[in-house]
Amino acid sequence: MFKGSTRKPKADNSPPGKNYITPGGLQRLQEELRFLLTRERPAVTEVVAWAASNGDRSENADYQYGKRRLRQIDGRIRFLTKRIEAAEVVDPEAPRAGRGAAARAFFGATVRYENAAGAERVVCIVGTDEVDLARNHVSYVSPLGRALLKSAAGDTVVLQAPGRAEELTVVEVWYERIAVEPFREPPGSQASATGRVFGGQRVDGKE
Repeated sequence: MFKGSTRKPKADNSPPGKNYITPGGLQRLQEELRFLLTRERPAVTEVVAWAASNGDRSENADYQYGKRRLRQIDGRIRFLTKRIEAAEVVDPEAPRAGRGAAARAFFGATVRYENAAGAERVVCIVGTDEVDLARNHVSYVSPLGRALLKSAAGDTVVLQAPGRAEELTVVEVWYERIAVEPFREPPGSQASATGRVFGGQRVDGKE
């Protein structure tokens, strides 16, 4: 196989404050934010209010836990809000501008490469909020993502791993929709609990 020049990854030069993300990744963040604002936070607030009505708050484990959970939720809401506001959506299916751009690996590309032993792997280059190793979705600022950026089929790139450098040969680069794991209500969330029991009593007041 013909191999192009060997490149070493350059430092990340993306504009500060930009959160590059695919459409599916942005949708996932938006769905999680909506869940926290409209379902989880109101449900936890309800429990805190119920616990506060039961007397001494300093000795009330339900109240203390609820307040701590509210702080966690509010922190996550702030984080998600900032990430969504800074989102720079890049659609892998959109036409690539520039001569030869569709043949080179940029954000949103799917890349097939092989290592020195000939073992192949296919990865998608995505944003930092979309990393999913089970789906082979790697961040564009990760060592592997940075090594593959701007590469084309036939290029040999250098992956800087801890304590060693590994050469990878790019076999193929293409662009297609990247399927992001959709947001799912986490197990044990307060919003999904029905007939919640605290201190031996149901929050909804039913027997």
